[in-house]
Amino acid sequence: MTHVDSVTKTESSGASKPVPSDQKPVTVDGGDVKGADTYKRLLRYVVPYRKQFIVAVLGMVGYAITDTAFAALMKPMLDGSFVNQDQSAIIMVPLMIIGIFVLRGVAGFASTYYIAWIGWRVIKQLRREIFEKYLTLPTAFYDKASSGELISRITFNSQMVANAASNSLTVMVRDTLTAIGLLGLMFYQSWQLSLTFLVIGPIIGIIVSRVSKQFRAISRSIQGSMGDVSHVIQEAVEGARVIKIFGGHDEEMKQFEQANESNRAFNMKETVVKAMNEPIVQFLVAMALATIVYIASSGDVADRISVGSFMSFITAMLLLFAPLKRMTTLNSQIQKGIAAGESLFAILDLESEHDNGTRQLDSDIRSIDFQNVSLKYSADKPAVLNNISLTIASGETIAFVGESGSGKTSLVNLLPRLYELDGGEVKVNDEPVHDYTLRSLRSRIATVSQDVMLFNDTIASNIAYGSSDSVDEATLHAACRAAHAHDFIAGLPDGYATMVGENGVMLSGGQKQRVAIARALLKNAPILILDEATSALDTESERKVQQGLDALMRGRTTLVIAHRLSTIERADRIVVLSKGEIVEIGTHEQLLERKAHYYKLHQLQFR
Repeated sequence: MTHVDSVTKTESSGASKPVPSDQKPVTVDGGDVKGADTYKRLLRYVVPYRKQFIVAVLGMVGYAITDTAFAALMKPMLDGSFVNQDQSAIIMVPLMIIGIFVLRGVAGFASTYYIAWIGWRVIKQLRREIFEKYLTLPTAFYDKASSGELISRITFNSQMVANAASNSLTVMVRDTLTAIGLLGLMFYQSWQLSLTFLVIGPIIGIIVSRVSKQFRAISRSIQGSMGDVSHVIQEAVEGARVIKIFGGHDEEMKQFEQANESNRAFNMKETVVKAMNEPIVQFLVAMALATIVYIASSGDVADRISVGSFMSFITAMLLLFAPLKRMTTLNSQIQKGIAAGESLFAILDLESEHDNGTRQLDSDIRSIDFQNVSLKYSADKPAVLNNISLTIASGETIAFVGESGSGKTSLVNLLPRLYELDGGEVKVNDEPVHDYTLRSLRSRIATVSQDVMLFNDTIASNIAYGSSDSVDEATLHAACRAAHAHDFIAGLPDGYATMVGENGVMLSGGQKQRVAIARALLKNAPILILDEATSALDTESERKVQQGLDALMRGRTTLVIAHRLSTIERADRIVVLSKGEIVEIGTHEQLLERKAHYYKLHQLQFR
């Protein structure tokens, strides 16, 4: 079942929508220390696989030795085989060449395989932790976050971490060892020529240091732009019908073009920096090579070095170009990984929902109390609930009505702790909801809303979603019969095995509602929340859904949010809210007799 759907449905309004300021990745401009800390934190994920890492490092050592050994073979091959015609050298050198490349193959495979194995283990672990964090982040986070950005972090950004944790580590260790071995051989053959080569070392180091910050900043921009691209694509796919009906093709193309062009521009900036970095370093190396050839061909050095030693030196120097080149490009991969790691750790470091309760809520719900409840969604906005107090008895049906924005949904969402209070308390059975574990509290609550969330799975799996125990077929069918859903499900070609499509696209609105009711019936929770469960249905569908709701509400403590007042006339009490405050409470008949807020709403709706 595609559970990721449950964390990607957010309100968003365009490709250029920024990540909320309180959720942006940790800034690291000018922060080489912070970048190093991030890389160390990434490397800590490697610790559980130290045995495999040791094997990989041994493979890297073996691979690095082969380059140095091959360069060293130039001396006996030229001086012994070609100059002195030494028979032992003529036999041994070819055998040693074969041995070197056999070792190179085995060592290269071991290092590549195990580093990749470790890298993907790290990615799997990171993705699991990020996904788990997504499931535990407060609801308020998703009210502000871009789903495209969140998806990009767990897919694209984690891939950048994979490169930093595997490919970059391979280059860094193996090529560093290769460079050390080749430089050692060069000094052994001629320390005078080697000093000439080493002059370019500090210059290369300065260049690499200067481009590091550029690579990291560009990488963060690329990752952000990929989030924008994902965001626009997701909105276009999810809103395809709206786009077609309202003629939004040109607007969507404009937004996608902006996001796509931004991504292209940032990638080209990276290409320019990388393309300029490589030839500059290679030119410096070529200058050193030209100088060495000139010095070795004239003066005292030419008299003190043999042909074999000189060719061994030149071979080592030429072989040194490849690891040096990879080491200069390594920096861009590392910076990408660090930038990606920072964005992932920014999510991992967010505070999850508070779940410090220790009590278990039993199924016997005696009362629900809202005591002087206040709620603000952000510090810079006015309160959406102000000092609301309400007591609900066991088995009572309470309806909440009021104009849009009056606080109906906000108040009900406090019961399962989807939002945290700013003042007052919510109690169940005279105990604050914070004293109960989240799992225990929410296990006693079922909900049916106007916007039914169905996963791209079978009807049976959607109805049994979240059930801790396996559900037998008889129980499942009984819940569907009570929800008036069994007949239409049985009439489908694949029955209960029918795939519903993404978010239930293969079902009608009334069918989705009845599946949601069956799911709530199967959960058999003592508290039921109905949020506009029939407001978007036609008369026939509403009748069938209402029959299912009547069966669902029987014997349960029910909180109903409704705009359509005809659906709540039989409620035990109706709570009327306005601007975050309770202005009236009573039965349908009592409120009509008072001719106040509820009466006006009723007159507007039935006039």
